[in-house]
Amino acid sequence: TWKWVVGPMFLYLCERLVRFWRSQQKVVITKVVIHPFKTIELQMMKKGFKMEVGQYIFVKCPAVSRLEWHPFTLTSAPEEDYFSIHVRIVGDWTEGLFNACGCDKQEFQEAWKLPKIAVDGPFGTASEDVFSYETVMLVGAGIGVTPFASVLKSVWYKYCHDATNLKLKKIYFYWLCRDTHAFEWFADLLQSLEAQMQERNNAEFLSYNIYLTGWDETQATHFVVHHEEEKDVITGLKQKTLYGRPNWENEFKTIAGNHPGSRIGVFLCGPEGLADTLNKQSISNSEADPRGVHFIFNKENF
Repeated sequence: TWKWVVGPMFLYLCERLVRFWRSQQKVVITKVVIHPFKTIELQMMKKGFKMEVGQYIFVKCPAVSRLEWHPFTLTSAPEEDYFSIHVRIVGDWTEGLFNACGCDKQEFQEAWKLPKIAVDGPFGTASEDVFSYETVMLVGAGIGVTPFASVLKSVWYKYCHDATNLKLKKIYFYWLCRDTHAFEWFADLLQSLEAQMQERNNAEFLSYNIYLTGWDETQATHFVVHHEEEKDVITGLKQKTLYGRPNWENEFKTIAGNHPGSRIGVFLCGPEGLADTLNKQSISNSEADPRGVHFIFNKENF
């Protein structure tokens, strides 16, 4: 038995040593940004840190807990000179991090007073393959929208600097959420991308649809009153928020009709139930002919 056990155990110990060594490397918090609804953005720097879009890291804050490691999706782009995460305050550990960073105080926090942070990673996800397709569907549900912040930022940087070498030509983005106010920082990113694309006369590059899946009677009345305004009353975007859930069969058929003979990447970050639906639609709307349209499904669940 020991002959079968010693090999895997040796590899496991090597992997643990590498992760321990990486977690001991110095990490500097360069900026803390407080977003609405108790969401903070930590911008950090670490020597030799290299990332790709959609990856995630494990974070430990010894000032909060010496043993706890928590995974967070990177929301920065590889082209930026820092890496960042967005942390929503929803539990004891995140509340402790919020207080340790001085976000509960009104006065300006000195950089040297910020807590020490240990980072392990980055680790890869399916979203890294976004730039392998000419057309992609990005689907984020709730907090699952965070990987696509990195993707959309990186697309913008690549588009601005060398659009001729960018294989990706069209993005269909779907965001399903019960409450957009919890992710106002992402709506701000979409606003920025929307304005910049219009300035460059390429507003068609990014098509996005925001679906609000939860609202009450008071909110519904407010939506009806302000429906005719130029910008959406919830997100401030020109694209109006839709209510309910998308008809995925119609969405897939429309995209297949717009891009005949293409390989279309479908990327999801969301619950398992939605993954099953999108996987079935990807299969049923792909053609048997190798020259026809094919939907390639990629997922990460939470």
